[in-house]
Amino acid sequence: MTSALAGLPLAVEETREVFEGIGTLGEGIFYALAFTSTSVFAWGCWRRIRKYRRGRPAGRFRSRESRVAAPSNGERVTATPNGEQATAVVQGAPTRNGSANGHTVDAGTAAHSLVALAANTTVRKRDRAAGIAHFLVFWGFITLFIGTVILTIDYDIVRNATNALGEERSFFKGAFYLGYSVILDTMGLAFVLGMLYLMWRRAFGHKAALDYTRAEKPEGGYSRDEFVQGDWLFLGLLFALLSTGFLLEGFRIRASGFPSFEVWSPVGWLIARGVRAVGIGTGGAGDVRIAMWWVHAVMAMGFVAYIPFSKAMHMLTDTANVVAFDPASARRLHAPRPGADHIGYRTLDDFTWKELLDLDSCTKCGRCHVACPATASGAPLSPRDFILDLRQWADESTGGRTFLDRERRPTTTGPLAGNGDVRVAGDVITVETLWSCTTCMACVEACPVGIEHVSTIVELRRNLVDEGAMEPTLQSALQNLAQQGNSFGKSSRMRARWTKELDFEVPDARTTPVRYLWFVGDFAAFDERLQELSRTLARILHDAGVDFGLLYEDEWNSGNDVRRVGEEGLFEMLVEHNVAAFESASFDEIFTTDPHSLNTLRNEYPEFGLDKPTRHYTEVLADLLESGAIPTRSLDVRVTYHDPCYLARYNGVTDPPRRVLRALGCDLVEMPRNKDNTFCCGAGGGRIWMDDSGLEERPSENRIREAAELDVERFVVACPKDFTMYTDAAKTTGHDDRLQVVDVIQLVDEARVAADLVVTE
Repeated sequence: MTSALAGLPLAVEETREVFEGIGTLGEGIFYALAFTSTSVFAWGCWRRIRKYRRGRPAGRFRSRESRVAAPSNGERVTATPNGEQATAVVQGAPTRNGSANGHTVDAGTAAHSLVALAANTTVRKRDRAAGIAHFLVFWGFITLFIGTVILTIDYDIVRNATNALGEERSFFKGAFYLGYSVILDTMGLAFVLGMLYLMWRRAFGHKAALDYTRAEKPEGGYSRDEFVQGDWLFLGLLFALLSTGFLLEGFRIRASGFPSFEVWSPVGWLIARGVRAVGIGTGGAGDVRIAMWWVHAVMAMGFVAYIPFSKAMHMLTDTANVVAFDPASARRLHAPRPGADHIGYRTLDDFTWKELLDLDSCTKCGRCHVACPATASGAPLSPRDFILDLRQWADESTGGRTFLDRERRPTTTGPLAGNGDVRVAGDVITVETLWSCTTCMACVEACPVGIEHVSTIVELRRNLVDEGAMEPTLQSALQNLAQQGNSFGKSSRMRARWTKELDFEVPDARTTPVRYLWFVGDFAAFDERLQELSRTLARILHDAGVDFGLLYEDEWNSGNDVRRVGEEGLFEMLVEHNVAAFESASFDEIFTTDPHSLNTLRNEYPEFGLDKPTRHYTEVLADLLESGAIPTRSLDVRVTYHDPCYLARYNGVTDPPRRVLRALGCDLVEMPRNKDNTFCCGAGGGRIWMDDSGLEERPSENRIREAAELDVERFVVACPKDFTMYTDAAKTTGHDDRLQVVDVIQLVDEARVAADLVVTE
């Protein structure tokens, strides 16, 4: 082939006839089929768009609003799901109304999203092989589509226009044609190779993500055979389209007697040689070519018509969904709609267009399913099932079913219930399923197509709270919060009692100006197991000369988990109290022990008037250690570190805790799931106030078992709830004798005490 290419003249007439041997009648039939398939495609797309138009505004394309995350460095972040982050400037605080719950999709954000799509970074993350295969399929399809458009422009526009002027012209020949041929053949081959891998992966890969078994088992059973059939139909059609295209090319080259320039179609050339090798002559190849031409054409037209009624629609919806994705959808929840006659979501009309687009964008890849701590613990929640159930229910309600995308049940329950008098929260999605969510955001982070599960779950929870459909323990915690400002139900005057055992007085920021206001949080203030950690941190900061103070009894629960439970009214009451307390104090910055408090103070309180930066205590300690304000010596201990969900995944604070461990001389062994891929302890989203005795394995126990495989001495945490959950889990799993759960605070104090001993000696 190389020698043939070297001596090949690039004559200007080298080309191929588009409708060779088809005839005028055949050409007319082809255009009739093309018109019909395009019309069906357009109608199908309009049917989808009509459904999205039924949704409420989502505020994603406002010119002067940004719904983006706020990392610890003070910048604001925009991001594509699973993609790299890009900094942007915040153009104003979000408004407190139900429609303004999106981020600005300006030219820069849209461009960044499209680049991530083009590079397939969202698909490649955490599954490199699947990402590479999808990249080949994606760009192979795009290239072949562009090739079809080019051919259409030449044949139907350029030739017809120039013919009308008296002399037909065409650019589809010579060097252009040869370059066109080699590019399309190469990218078509890449498409086929990618498809073969994805088909093998689905058939023989035994991936848990591709297992459609439900997490919640409905009474009477169910069948998802159609899901499997729909997947294979989609893959099969794509593979058949490519295969028939290459066969058509091979038979054409054989029938034309192997013109030397056709070596620029390398795949077709090899197939043509194979056709000749099995004894098919030019005449027979020509007959087969005609038949293959029609098979390929009809299949292509059928595929175009099939797209908006099938899984193939994700090729369009996913692009729109990634561009409209709000990385702050879970970090910064929006208030309920003002003037609505009910709280939360009850009917299809309550959903925004973005949430309805989310439902159609799901490709059933299962990444959220395998990432979800609730699913792993045996709870009845799977983020994938949640989206698919809502999608089928929405289709049932609007009469627009997706082909081979239907779960079968013997009764019209769950997603088959329709939109009559059914409740979305309770009938379509069970109460137990909704309360299983830890709001850890693993599903959102894992999703390659920008689906925002958590905010939708919270909306449905709001309706459950409004109806009083919750566990007694959760109800009790909310009552305590409403009456005392903390979930323990203790008097607010007891909040700072932990300071009594200190040999110095912690300043009251309400009367004494301080640099840092320490927002301690409920658990670090009231839980007796954690109070000593608070005292230790206070001593470390005091000895390092840090100017900090407290709000004492005026600090109430931040409300982060209250809001994610769905109790918006109580959340706003807590916020208003805390903001008033902040205004009565004099300070420059806030730091907090609790990552949950960090999230709402940093991302949600600015909407209510807080204008001070908020940091996590590990950020403060990292700076102090690196500046030498806290003298230490090396601990020389082998540890692993657990990234809290609300610290790492929600707020991107992953480096400061590791800077602390490095400064202490710890030998850090990373957990298999770390940083933004961290696993959840199971306490978030109000789960710490609910009964978890029915779980097969608590998420915290799963995590401790994972750590026990690393041959480390200590399991390091940086969250009061984590300390509680993992200390208990180490005992229940029998690992507490060789795996010590410690807070970062304890390690700093241990190294600090050791340094004092060295000085004394």
